[in-house]
Amino acid sequence: MIFFALYGIMFIVDVIHINLLVFGGIKMLTDIEIAQGAKMKKINEIASALGISEDNLEPYGHYKAKLSENLYSQTAFRPDGKLILVTAINPTPAGEGKTTVSVGLAEAMGKIGKNAVLALREPSLGPVFGIKGGAAGGGYAQVVPMEDINLHFTGDMHAITAANNLLCAMLDNHIQQGNELRIDQRRVLFKRCLDMNDRALRNTVIGLGGKANGIPREDGFQITVASEVMAILCLSTDLADLKKRLGNILVAYDLDGKPVFAEQLGCTGAMTALLKDALKPNLVQTLENNPAFIHGGPFANIAHGCNSVRATKLALKLGDYCITEAGFGSDLGAEKFFDIKCRYAGLKPSCVVLVATIRALKYNGGVPKTDLVKENMWALEKGIVNLQTHIENMHKFHVPVVVAINRFHTDTDAEVEFVRNFCSELGVEVSMCEVFAKGGEGGVDLAAKVCETIALTENDSDGFRPLYSTELPIKDKIEILAKEIYRADGVNFTSQAEKAIKEIEGIGFRNLPVCVAKTQYSLSDDPTLLGKPKNFRITVRDVKLSAGAGFVVIYTGDILTMPGLPKKPSALNIDCDNNGNISGLF
Repeated sequence: MIFFALYGIMFIVDVIHINLLVFGGIKMLTDIEIAQGAKMKKINEIASALGISEDNLEPYGHYKAKLSENLYSQTAFRPDGKLILVTAINPTPAGEGKTTVSVGLAEAMGKIGKNAVLALREPSLGPVFGIKGGAAGGGYAQVVPMEDINLHFTGDMHAITAANNLLCAMLDNHIQQGNELRIDQRRVLFKRCLDMNDRALRNTVIGLGGKANGIPREDGFQITVASEVMAILCLSTDLADLKKRLGNILVAYDLDGKPVFAEQLGCTGAMTALLKDALKPNLVQTLENNPAFIHGGPFANIAHGCNSVRATKLALKLGDYCITEAGFGSDLGAEKFFDIKCRYAGLKPSCVVLVATIRALKYNGGVPKTDLVKENMWALEKGIVNLQTHIENMHKFHVPVVVAINRFHTDTDAEVEFVRNFCSELGVEVSMCEVFAKGGEGGVDLAAKVCETIALTENDSDGFRPLYSTELPIKDKIEILAKEIYRADGVNFTSQAEKAIKEIEGIGFRNLPVCVAKTQYSLSDDPTLLGKPKNFRITVRDVKLSAGAGFVVIYTGDILTMPGLPKKPSALNIDCDNNGNISGLF
């Protein structure tokens, strides 16, 4: 995304369509140029404003730091603040600015005198060098230092990759060195990972080249953010819990069909050693010097899509409001936030901010991407049913909703008024949000409405609760999600899925929440079915147990756990000069 000013008017432009940006002699500022011009405070100043002493700070340079274990015991007695979840409707391929709105809302809370702490996910290098971009926000609603956050940051992704691949190496070495556990090499479940989009590694053969190079078998890679180790890090409460969860990873079955867990390979201590620092939340700041915890980064279309439990809980202790975000639309990220993260962590959200754009509503109404900048009331009226469905879905968890329209300069007055009236008829507050162009000032109305909504509903007896009971059979939980959230007529299970469910329940893991891997572009499992699809059934093609994370992964449609690069990857635009200055990073 790109910001520029012309005769005092602020505009927002989609970077996908523009390469060199000069207009009327005024150079347009890219996200990275805005971030590089930020007046950051030293990280100890940001920490001090939160009441964090330097003894509890582990700096990584001047502007980012890890937070110590001692903070948890020191803040345990404090009451929790209010938890605000930012989610979205089904997006266009360009995304709808959910992270940008999250950052802008935190900045706006500061503008109206509220003590708010932001808790977001870390970016994955795959999308950074691929197509979607990073996860540091955009325009004047960003977390900084943006280049560090989008690249190596504090090394968390590398630690997760190393721990994951250590387990794989230990497994293959065990087979090579006599295979005492009698692991069936045809039934090894746990894959290697890499934090990069690389389709060539989806399916591989390892152990070629003779006896000294291992036992040949089929293998494959996932992207790091889809790894069970990533999910475990984000759901663990402390080091002891992390170690226990790592030991519970189902890695394979033996020749008798019995499960083999990571603990049996004896490497969970070494994995924990690799992850002990990665488990600590990272502290950075927004462009307006508001505190932000950036920690953990599972994708929401192939994992549970939320930042770490530890970062969220700490933010709740240190702020009166904690603003967090769940990936993609509410049918993916928000549902998993409620049914998995909140269930395990005992969290009770106070409000949902549902992000939408008028262009996405028209996209859901059938308008091609190339025509989204044009006014089209017919498509808007048709596509707004997607917004309505997401609002209804969030209310099923008994959490109040505020709609945030991430406004673009191409949105016409007629389109804006139509959305306002539509939300008013549903009894839902709506705010036209301009944080991309104006920072916190552009989100003051949104912040006020969120605070007001929380104040009006905080004493409601009919509070938050998950959608289903984990005591139900796995298939019943999937059916509930399909009908209640996706609005499907039912679910079709392939023979492979039926077999996997029977096996998972047979080894004692029936009572876990489910984590559905599906397309983000549709409420259905078909990315071409936009708006509110009707007369369809969800197809479950496979099911995988993530016993360490504590959920069962449900694979639908053609979803992949290792993305590929597009024809023109973002990496082509990124450069670094002789002085180490990075350019082209959004």
